[in-house]
Amino acid sequence: MKEEIIIAGFGGQGVLSMGKILAYAGLMHDKEVSWMPAYGPEQRGGTANVTVIISNEKISSPVLNRFDTAIILNQQSMNKFESTVKPGGILIYDPHGINQIPTRTDISIYTVRAMDAATEMDNSKAFNMVVLGAYLKVKPIVDMDGVIKGLKKSLPARHHHMIPMNEKALQKGMDIVEKVV
Repeated sequence: MKEEIIIAGFGGQGVLSMGKILAYAGLMHDKEVSWMPAYGPEQRGGTANVTVIISNEKISSPVLNRFDTAIILNQQSMNKFESTVKPGGILIYDPHGINQIPTRTDISIYTVRAMDAATEMDNSKAFNMVVLGAYLKVKPIVDMDGVIKGLKKSLPARHHHMIPMNEKALQKGMDIVEKVV
């Protein structure tokens, strides 16, 4: 098993955190992992993306130009990364802020209204966990236990009281993800 993922959006949407939590969850399952962030100098509000690889075997390089899955959270990222999904791959996106929906027919496309869900939960910081939950429903490469352990590793101890809220957000994403194509 080898899963190559790009997560892309604006800085401040939790893109890098989502990738880090996913990478830690892979480690909790004794997988080989790679986490490679990329962001502009403006960070918050600028574009950001992270490449995550989770594999049963050694990872030869963290540098990729084709992905099994793309998780897209803004139009700029859609424009840049839709074409990089391997045929037969998966694209998951939040339609909030996307004005040109994906058009490919050789991949599976899912939508998750994570911004709406986070607003309903009255917690904008839950956005990235809703998206992560949607991904894990579509492609359960790690289980919830591994993700919670990953959260504990990546969150400072002073924020561990937020783990139950994050768990609810993950479940919400699993509940609301919808297949488009």
